Amino acid sequence: MQDILPDDPPNELPPYRTHQHEIVEETSSKPTFRAPYRLSPIELANMKKQIEYLLAKGLIGPSTSRYGSPVLFTPKPDGSLRMCIDYRALNKQTIKNKFPISRIDDLLDQLQGATVFFKLDLRSGYWQIRMADNSIHKTAFRTRYGSYEYLVMPFGLTDAPATFQAETNHILRPLLDECVVVYVDDILIYTRNMQQHIQHLRRVFDILQRERFYVKLSKSEFTLEKVRFL
Repeated sequence: MQDILPDDPPNELPPYRTHQHEIVEETSSKPTFRAPYRLSPIELANMKKQIEYLLAKGLIGPSTSRYGSPVLFTPKPDGSLRMCIDYRALNKQTIKNKFPISRIDDLLDQLQGATVFFKLDLRSGYWQIRMADNSIHKTAFRTRYGSYEYLVMPFGLTDAPATFQAETNHILRPLLDECVVVYVDDILIYTRNMQQHIQHLRRVFDILQRERFYVKLSKSEFTLEKVRFL
């Protein structure tokens, strides 16, 4: 089980899964291109570092695409910066995926009577889903250091939550409504007693190991009686 709890994931792409992320555009669409935004010296240094990391991990590659979205930064709760791609122009002409996101009230109803919880955090969950080959070029982003495109599903695409929900629902379907609820990239294991909980944890981790999904244990949470979810 230790192989799905790495301190740092391996430098390789995730396996091909049942769901890859495909960007389907309206028939009249043209490639979206926007010039890079002006960034501060701190943001530029951060961007260069993150690009080098993504290249080393094999999650992005150089691009010659006619598409190109700009980079921007948003603050994380700890004060550090998160690099984001502004896909708003691309999202505007993307045909929306109608896969149903779980209703929160339905999920909460399933937790009635549960007293033991484990909230699971998948490590950079979106990056554990591949981009469909025919859509990789559409993820291209422009920087002063060059143009790059994602080989895995980046944050910011309009249908990314639906794709991730579809895949997690697929692999965890045998346990849904029994001991697991899934809301996009939030996975909660719930049971009535500790003995059951250990059994259910083992079943979930067996599935994640088989499907090669990585877990970030430091952001996962074990609680009794109460849990903050969604």
